Amino acid sequence: MRSTGSWYEVRTTEGSILQCRLKGKFKIKDLKVTNPIAVGDKVAYDIENETENTGIIYDILPRDNYIIRKSVHKTAHGHLLASNIDQAVLIVTLTFPRTSLGFIDRFLVSAESFRIPTVLVFNKLDVLTEEQVAYQEELADLYESMGYRCLFTSATNNIGVAAFKEILEGKVSLIAGHSGVGKSTLVNTIAPDLDLPTSEISTFANKGVHTTTFAEMFEISTGTFIIDSPGIKELGLADIEKEEISHYFPEMRELLGECRFHNCMHIDEPKCAVKEAVVEGTIAESRYASYLSMALGEDNRK
Repeated sequence: MRSTGSWYEVRTTEGSILQCRLKGKFKIKDLKVTNPIAVGDKVAYDIENETENTGIIYDILPRDNYIIRKSVHKTAHGHLLASNIDQAVLIVTLTFPRTSLGFIDRFLVSAESFRIPTVLVFNKLDVLTEEQVAYQEELADLYESMGYRCLFTSATNNIGVAAFKEILEGKVSLIAGHSGVGKSTLVNTIAPDLDLPTSEISTFANKGVHTTTFAEMFEISTGTFIIDSPGIKELGLADIEKEEISHYFPEMRELLGECRFHNCMHIDEPKCAVKEAVVEGTIAESRYASYLSMALGEDNRK
């Protein structure tokens, strides 16, 4: 349910909470990560001390899926955001702070690599100008055309809050986004008992201040779980080969096998179906720009 460094909060099948540590030297096979256990993992444990309610984790059950990003400090390693989730919910804002399209697309690619459904929630509708609202609707149309559900919300004005609550029902959902986009405020609106900490945006940098320091899972109603994650500043792709990236863009995946070369990277090869689709307008230029930045390894992670 929660990890705070060396201690892990484990919820038993009976619903009680144990404070657990990892057994000895614990290694994950074939996965270089800074955190061996992620929120959402299913684990096997032994009771260490019944009086103090502590246990020892000795095994991690195979994961159905996970979302991982490159570690900010150890670039050869990844950091697991969450595992065994039914969906990811990415909270984005057009302003105060601005979420870049490159960041959105990297997150979607990370989720697509495990076929994790993702919902985009465009928050802070109340602070947008008419022009920004129109642009936001264009973006939503673009992402919905690829199969991503989009919501418009404002916790301040209680807009879209019922729809936000409805998409979470009966699922395990990772709630993610930059610091300051209003993740905790939105969650508090539908589950006020959680009383998650929130903070004002730093007007100096127009960026959010980290209020969530560790990922944590909450049961907000019977069978409905959310994982509140710390604000993601950067999202470097991890565990994805460059040759695979286009497979995780649904609109590019549809064109698999239509390029002249079977191993086409859609960059400067002739008779490339993806590049032709960009020229024709059936693939958005913003999405192709995001693809290029990932395929060429450019630093467009924010």
